[in-house]
Order: sequence, then C-alpha cells, then structure tokens
Amino acid sequence: MIRINLLGVPKARRGKRTAAVSTPGEGPSPVLVGLVMFVLTAGVLGYLYQHVNAEHDRMELEMAKANQEYQRLAEVKATSDKTQKEAAQFQRRVDVINQLTAAKTGPVDFLNQVANTINKTDAVWLQAVTDDGRSIDFTGMALSPNAVADLMVNLQKTGLFKTVEIKETSQDSSVKEMQAFKFELICEKATVQPQTPPPAPGPTKTDNKKA
Repeated sequence: MIRINLLGVPKARRGKRTAAVSTPGEGPSPVLVGLVMFVLTAGVLGYLYQHVNAEHDRMELEMAKANQEYQRLAEVKATSDKTQKEAAQFQRRVDVINQLTAAKTGPVDFLNQVANTINKTDAVWLQAVTDDGRSIDFTGMALSPNAVADLMVNLQKTGLFKTVEIKETSQDSSVKEMQAFKFELICEKATVQPQTPPPAPGPTKTDNKKA
C-alpha cells in the first residue's frame, strides 16, 4: 500500500533522536564563575596581607621594648660595675691602713703583753730577750723549776706563741744566799697574733702638799 503525505511535513524517522540544543540561561556563566573566584581570592589575599602587617607591627613593637630594656639593664650593669670597682678600691685602702697600723702598733702591743705575762708570774725575772722574727728567746732567773713551768704555761695561754719550749735550765752556783735557776726559753711566734686592746691607764697619784 502506498501512503501519501498531504501536509507536506516530512515525517520523523524512527530510531533517531534529535540533539538537544542549549538555550541561554539554563547554566552558570563562565565569566560569572571567574569573577566570583577572583573576588574570593582577592579577599583571602587581603586578609593574609593585613594579618602579616599586624604581626610585623607587633614584632617591631616588641623589638623596640626589648631594646629599651636592654639599654636599661646595660646602664644598671655599668652602675653596678662602677660601684663594685669603687668598693674594691676602698677596701684596698682600708687594708693598707690596717697593715700600716698593725706594723706600727703590733710590736708594741706584743711586747707589752709579754711583759705583763712575765710580771704576773711569781719568782721569775728576765735577763735578756732575743727576737729573730720567727721566735723569741727568753733568758732569765727563777727561784724554782716550778716558777719556770708556770712562766711557760702563762706564755702559752697568751696565744702569741705557737710553741713554748725550754732550751736549758740549770742551778746558778754563783748565788749563795738562795737557790736560783738559770733558764732559757724558745718561743715560736704564732702565725696570726691576737689583737688585744691596750691596757687601761691606772689611777693617777696626786701629791698632797702641806701648806
């Protein structure tokens, strides 16, 4: 059978589909997407730039404060060093004065204390004293060996001598009226001699004159 199309419109063939044609407005525009991405990127970069600038300013402020603190500490250290130097110089002056004072009054006080010790010991008297710098030799007379022993003990108690030894003792035959003993003591000086205050002056005697 033969069919005739009187409308003049071609009949679509079966088994084939027509391709879809996109029309404007159906999807996002690439230009708009690009613009949005540009704005977002610029915003992120701006935020990062401001953050970096703020961090830089903060570090500069902290650096300035650190420099000020360093200068203050440097001034404090300089003042402290100057004070310590002046204190050391003052201490050296004091030491020199003390040494000069000890050299001036030391031997006098030493001999005064030795003389007082001998005077307080009964039945002994000295005939000679020899000082060689390291030790002192005492030569004298005593009425008994016990008096010599007492003198040695009293000299040791002063603290002026490291050792007190007897070198020689013998009976003096030249003295006929009483028993007498010659003695010689060797006393090694102590390394550090004790500082003793000078003896207090005794009461003054006044002569009563009759009118």
